[in-house]
Amino acid sequence: MAQSNSVTAEQAALVLEFDRLFDAPRALVWLMFKEPEHMVRWHGPEGYALLSCDIDFRVGGKWRRCMSNGPGHAHWIRGEYLEIEEPSRLSFSYINEYDGFETVVTMDFVDEHGKTRMYFRQTPFISVEERDGHGWGWKSGFDVFDRYVAQFIDDDWSPKGRPRSDGVAEDIVAARRRAVESKREDENAHSTNDR
Repeated sequence: MAQSNSVTAEQAALVLEFDRLFDAPRALVWLMFKEPEHMVRWHGPEGYALLSCDIDFRVGGKWRRCMSNGPGHAHWIRGEYLEIEEPSRLSFSYINEYDGFETVVTMDFVDEHGKTRMYFRQTPFISVEERDGHGWGWKSGFDVFDRYVAQFIDDDWSPKGRPRSDGVAEDIVAARRRAVESKREDENAHSTNDR
C-alpha cells in the first residue's frame, strides 16, 4: 500500500496547479485568451515578446506561438484546443517544439462578483524543475496579463497599445485578416457572376 501512495505523491508533484483572481469580468478575460490581437500584447513572461501567434479557436483547432526574450532566442510552442466552454473552461495541449514534450493545460474561469477567478492546471511534467519553470513562466505572464486587462475595465475592449513584439505579430494577424476578407470578396464576386 505504501508504494501506491508513493506513486500518487510523485505524480502529484508533477502537476502545476494554482488559482488567480483577475480584476476583470469573465467575458473580458475570456476574450483575451480567444483573440490573437489581444494575446500578442500580453502572452508570455516578463521580458518576452510574442513574435508569432496563430490561433484556430475551436475544439480540434491548432494553435502555435513563438516567444522570444532577445535575438536568437525563439521559443516555439504549439498545441490543439481540447475543450472550449465559453466563458468558463479552456483546455489545450501544450507542446514545446524544441523537445516535443507535451502537457495539457486546463483553465476554469469562475465569476466572483464581477471579477474572475482562474483555476489553472498543467500536467504531466517529467520533473519538478520543469514544472517549476513553467510555473514561473505562467505566473509572470499573468502579471503582464493583469496590467494589460486593467486598461479595459469600463471600456470598449478593443486592443490597446503596441503588441509586445513591436508590431510584427499584429502585422501578421492583420495580413491574415486581409487575406481572408479578400478571399470572401472573391467568393462573393464569383457567386454574383454565376447568377
